Amino acid sequence: MLRAERGVSRRQLADALGVHYQTVGYLERGEYSPSLHLALKLAEYFEVPVEVVFSTKPFPRLGA
Repeated sequence: MLRAERGVSRRQLADALGVHYQTVGYLERGEYSPSLHLALKLAEYFEVPVEVVFSTKPFPRLGA
């Protein structure tokens, strides 16, 4: 959601984080749990607390 709101492509985000662009897709679909280091890099990139990006409770689907 943050990526889409800010108009950042998967490839742009992946390049900024130093990961493959498919990793971003896996993260967004909940198919991959990132390392703590990657989670912190994501939060830093978007300038938000890590809890805004990740939670132990599922986020509601967009449009729900």
